[in-house]
Amino acid sequence: MNTRADQNGDTVHRVPVLVVGGSLVGLSTSVFLGRLGVPHTLVERHAGTSIHPRGRGNNVRTMELYRVAGVEPGIRQAAATLAGNHGILQTPTLVGDAGEWLFREIDPGGGLARFSPSSWCLCSQNDLEPVLLDHAVNFGGDLRFATELMSFESDATGVTAVVKSRETGEHTTIRADYLVAADGPRSPVREQLGIGQSGPGDLFHNISITFRSRALADVVGDRHFIVCYLTSPGADGALLPVDNREHWVFHAPWHPEQGETLEEFTDERCADHIRRAVGVPDLDVEITGRAPWHAAQRVARQYRAGRVFLAGDSAHEMSPTGAFGSNTGIQDAHNLAWKLAAVLGGWAGEELLDTYDAERRPVAEATSARAAARSVEHSHPGFAPPPGTGGGPRNGILNVALGYRYPQGAVLGADPATPVVPESLTLTGEPGSRAPHLWVHRQGERVSTLDLYERCPVLLSDADTPNTWHETATRLAEELSVPLVSYRVGTSPDADLTPEDDTNWAARHGTPPGGAVLVRPDGFVAWRTTDPIPPEETEATLRHVLTTVLSLR
Repeated sequence: MNTRADQNGDTVHRVPVLVVGGSLVGLSTSVFLGRLGVPHTLVERHAGTSIHPRGRGNNVRTMELYRVAGVEPGIRQAAATLAGNHGILQTPTLVGDAGEWLFREIDPGGGLARFSPSSWCLCSQNDLEPVLLDHAVNFGGDLRFATELMSFESDATGVTAVVKSRETGEHTTIRADYLVAADGPRSPVREQLGIGQSGPGDLFHNISITFRSRALADVVGDRHFIVCYLTSPGADGALLPVDNREHWVFHAPWHPEQGETLEEFTDERCADHIRRAVGVPDLDVEITGRAPWHAAQRVARQYRAGRVFLAGDSAHEMSPTGAFGSNTGIQDAHNLAWKLAAVLGGWAGEELLDTYDAERRPVAEATSARAAARSVEHSHPGFAPPPGTGGGPRNGILNVALGYRYPQGAVLGADPATPVVPESLTLTGEPGSRAPHLWVHRQGERVSTLDLYERCPVLLSDADTPNTWHETATRLAEELSVPLVSYRVGTSPDADLTPEDDTNWAARHGTPPGGAVLVRPDGFVAWRTTDPIPPEETEATLRHVLTTVLSLR
């Protein structure tokens, strides 16, 4: 980053990446770019992070990304209050024992440990964003809150933006190589670019009401849920705990399409609605805040326009049921960050950035459809789906959260006909899927293989069967100026990684003895050998793989 004067004498701030928007996705973008050493500036029109408890579900894939970025411990600490909350309850009222658990445990039996070193985390946005902010600053991000994007112009070599401090009124010109728009569902950047959206549009509207009630904890008892859907006619809503003691959130249906206004949601009306929904007429309720929100299903028709990229809600909107939207946005940021780092670092070609759209947009389309179906399953308050709208199986969560795939993009050997979201979770090393998790020992330290993937491509090859992959990788990394790291996996003295419990790493990755697997910095398999390759062909093979995946022409 540097500051200089342009030909008119005006001050211009120069930076490789400008991030517009400082909510979950923008802050995550900053964290991921900072971890990769990419200088960047983030501008956010609000004065600080979110103050409203929302967007609390962080799925296992998101937590894997935060784990590798070194942020997970701080998030777990911020989420400690709700660490014991599990399951989703659906009931007419909280009085008595009527109703049913849509699911009681998100990981019954602990089976998730076979697939991941991490797990889900319930951390509200107002608790999560400050953790991300602290890490983003520590990683070198230039974060400017109370700063609004006024205009931008994109050309063949970069983006020129003008931003204004909402505190001083001062205008600053920023010249960036790339702009990442994480500026929300009504994205001014997307609107200026003229990028349209597909999908059915608005689904339903709610008012999110924060309130205090000391007696409600006694009514809830030991039913420490993530969310409770209360279904009494005329008093339906969703109840979410904030601290399990006296602070709560209630989502009430709102029908602006019927002429209902925000002003009609007075403290008295909100308190009465909550009492009737809970089933306790004299419940103590003190309304502390309210905020409207809109559930929609829309996906931008393109994620890239020249030097500008859309991420998060600017790229896609989806029903909040399942928290798929925020997680999809965070995973957008992670996918884009390593590609920007590679291109700016000179070890990938510009065309690599086209794969961001090719990979992430189909994921959003498939996930948004699943989120809407889940709202049907949960009978989300205010959602009246069209007749005949159905949903998938209630246990179809992990395949969406962790099993999504990239049939096309920066991968070689993937089946383009593979569903983006498979019907079941199979992480067995196919190109375009998240690489398998194995516990291995590296120089006496126990790590997950997923911990190896962040800053550079990684080649895994067999240490126990004679081959030339490691030597070839070392030679090509220097020749191509690619920061490729090579690990030999097995039990021989030459092994860099030794799997626990005699796990057959090659079989788990779907490659034969003596084979190799290339994993991208985001932990997705870029390529693998499926048949033995003669030693004299390894260099030509790996050269072709690297130049193709990284768009090195």
